[in-house]
Amino acid sequence: QVKLAESGGGSAQSGGSLRLSCAASGFTFSSYFMSWVRQAPGKGLEWFGGIYSDHSTYYGDSVKGRFAISRDNSKKMLFVQLNSLQTEDTGMYYCYKGDARYNIAALTRGQGTQVTVSS
Repeated sequence: QVKLAESGGGSAQSGGSLRLSCAASGFTFSSYFMSWVRQAPGKGLEWFGGIYSDHSTYYGDSVKGRFAISRDNSKKMLFVQLNSLQTEDTGMYYCYKGDARYNIAALTRGQGTQVTVSS
């Protein structure tokens, strides 16, 4: 079955960096657009970026220029490099199979990884 497993979360200081990973299995990873979505404490889900199988990327305005999404199709891995972290970046980070800008409730996601940014 489809499985996604995020890792790499943790604590960082404002201005710091973290790299999150998402290990995929159970589907043809290279064929799918993959998304990153986050949820700040007490708030809703926010799609902040995605990547096509050809490695072209798209970002939400809140992270553009700070975060970088990449993938390794041979290893079925999805990544996001979080740079210039801000306290507002605190939250749970999820990877999704598919384009989470549309019909997110129908998509498979991992269990999430927590990112906490302190000032």
